[in-house]
Amino acid sequence: MKITFIGGGNMAGALIGGLMQRGFDPGDIHAVEINADARATLERTYKINTYPGIGAEAVQTDLIVLAVKPQQLRAVAGELKPLLREQVVISIAAGVRAQDLARWLGEYARVVRAMPNTPALVRAGVTGLYALPGVNASERSQAQQVMEAVGGCVWLDEEAQMDAVTAVSGSGPAYVFYFIESLEASAIALGLSPAQGRELALATFLGAAQLARQSPDDPATLRAKVTSKGGTTEQAILSLEHADVKTLIQHAVRAAAERSRELGDELGKQG
Repeated sequence: MKITFIGGGNMAGALIGGLMQRGFDPGDIHAVEINADARATLERTYKINTYPGIGAEAVQTDLIVLAVKPQQLRAVAGELKPLLREQVVISIAAGVRAQDLARWLGEYARVVRAMPNTPALVRAGVTGLYALPGVNASERSQAQQVMEAVGGCVWLDEEAQMDAVTAVSGSGPAYVFYFIESLEASAIALGLSPAQGRELALATFLGAAQLARQSPDDPATLRAKVTSKGGTTEQAILSLEHADVKTLIQHAVRAAAERSRELGDELGKQG
């Protein structure tokens, strides 16, 4: 499989690095990047083929990954449109719906929308994937193979579900960082050093997540196992319940999903 990346930013770099770690030949990976410094970095780091602009030679591949900003996607699609043959086109641009991208590409059928998250930068991400009906099983497998280079994948049956993916996993790392910030601040307020607070918060969060992934128990059961009657954890959980934190989190995620839907509407009005 030969792959072209249009846009050579952090996420594209993470995907290229992950693919090469999985054994991809650098000669099979192309990247289009208008910034000369970024292009030189890609060449130096990965030894791949790079181009300053979209052209026939750059996209003579099996699969094209659009890794540009959402606001740039329509213009990029206009340049790409006359060069498409039967390549699968994956977009990782947040908010832009597959149907709108397909329209900008001249009602092109082979479009997959992907929503990775920032842990992909350390190959610990998770990606939501949605394919238009014109994408066959083999092409879906190709798209999944690319995105699995930076973590796990979840396929969606309906594109509307992508707003939920955006709200839960796309924006989710920020919620996690927010909680870690709060845990660190609490440690410092209780007399620990910033370094001690950071280590305890990070190690606890990472360890709890690993336990939740590996355990047959669901998170509620795991929480109950830590919460002894009359103990310290019970007092903390009671405080969170009194503040209705669970409902507040659900409201926050719903707000993110609604904003994702709004952005999709706004971006889709282009052209």
